[in-house]
Amino acid sequence: MMNEQWTNTFRGEIEAFKDTIGAFDKGEIDRKAYKGISGGLGSYAQRDPSKHMLRLRMAGGRLTLPRLKFLAEVVEREKVSRMKMTTCGTIQLHDLSANQVPVLMEEAIGCSILTKGGGGDNPRNVMCSPLTGVQPGEAFDVFPWAAAAAEYLLSICRDIKMPRKLKVAFCNGVDDCVHSAFRDMGFLAQPDGTFALRIAGGLGAARPSMGVLVDEAVAPKEILYYIRAMVDTFCAHGNYENRAKARTRYMQDTLGPDGLKEVFLKNVAARKAEGGLEITGLEAPADIARDNSGTVDHPRAIPQKQPGMFAVKYHPIGGILPVEKPRRLYELLKDIPGAEIRIAPNETLYVINLTAAEAEKVLEATADGAETEFEHSVACIGATTCQQGVRDSQGALQTVVKAVREAGIADGALPKICISGCPSSCAAHQAGAIGFQGGVKLVDKKPQPAFKMFLGGTDVLGRADFGQEVGTVLESDLPALLIELGKAVQGAGQSWAQWSQEHAEERDAIIAKYA
Repeated sequence: MMNEQWTNTFRGEIEAFKDTIGAFDKGEIDRKAYKGISGGLGSYAQRDPSKHMLRLRMAGGRLTLPRLKFLAEVVEREKVSRMKMTTCGTIQLHDLSANQVPVLMEEAIGCSILTKGGGGDNPRNVMCSPLTGVQPGEAFDVFPWAAAAAEYLLSICRDIKMPRKLKVAFCNGVDDCVHSAFRDMGFLAQPDGTFALRIAGGLGAARPSMGVLVDEAVAPKEILYYIRAMVDTFCAHGNYENRAKARTRYMQDTLGPDGLKEVFLKNVAARKAEGGLEITGLEAPADIARDNSGTVDHPRAIPQKQPGMFAVKYHPIGGILPVEKPRRLYELLKDIPGAEIRIAPNETLYVINLTAAEAEKVLEATADGAETEFEHSVACIGATTCQQGVRDSQGALQTVVKAVREAGIADGALPKICISGCPSSCAAHQAGAIGFQGGVKLVDKKPQPAFKMFLGGTDVLGRADFGQEVGTVLESDLPALLIELGKAVQGAGQSWAQWSQEHAEERDAIIAKYA
């Protein structure tokens, strides 16, 4: 948790924000002006301006038992109607009143949930591999370094004004669902105990970019020098004039990849010469000593690197966390030493540090989630809620999941898809095997709800690639398109990946009927 001086300053900002949100609620401040203030504190007005979203940022998506208890109590007391997990590893509370937002901001500080910098031109929630610390084959546990990075970025965010947001991710060397290959900063754990670092990557309708490899052996204790140097580089060379180009990836154009690397490393050297940012005293938490003699055989039960211990995977459809779930999970976990939840950037929860018997109980409590690879699809909150949204991505996902279930499409015949309601890429659609971006399509010269379709993206570690746009599909045609593709794959007795590669001509012919 941040020091007392920092949290007292934040409480002062929340107190001042009460007047701001009150004035907006009365119509005395317009949407644009309000957004410029509220975003920095982690809140936005929804499409219905009388309702608000509050983003609870937790470094590495770490939902500890005190935080889970807070969430359960808040949902019950405040009658929160919707919760949404995000692709930055946070949880959003939706449909809040103007009076509720500042109260919850302040109350959350008590369990180290901070909303500061949850939006606006700020460093965003620092991400790390959700199973870090328990995942077999990882280089090392990256969470302590992600937590240190998050605390440092929050400590300096008032003193800097960046052109736009900065997203930082730490990958443990096994699972890159955090997209370290194409974040503003992506630290990839190496077997020798160092990090490889890529910078200035990012998704978006324009200029999606893989990160530039700038160092292959960053000492973990020195990561804050690199983070501060990235802030320095962005502030010096980022675009303050054109907001559409005010992201780190555009520095690859203005400086060139080699020029960017040179400028960045000079800034690193300057910060190291100044000193004062080395991290000391960090240690990975000790393993919990438990009775771990049992076994569990279930596709959602994942063996940990700690012998006999398990993590349970739970993906509520569309990342919409049922409001009763925090309480049920808290009651199951509250007396289990070391148990906690990790929120992954693909809208999946992992409950970790469970014995076989405990895992069986958590599996039962989470039986309402995704059952197939396709049902693990990702969607942003969508245009019915988001001011920026163009299409109802949540509604589209619910519709296609229902249609695919009713059609009896076999598991594996369709991949996980990613649906963003607008070009903002909040569902990382360009990194999906199949991705959709909300838009319109002219039919008889009249605009109709539609989605641009992308094909061939992947976030597999070492093979990251962006999908290519293949056309625009009417929203009403999405179920038929996916069912026809699924049936073709199922008929061939193959997985989507194998069929898509070996039957590209047939695949493209099916897509062409709709796109």
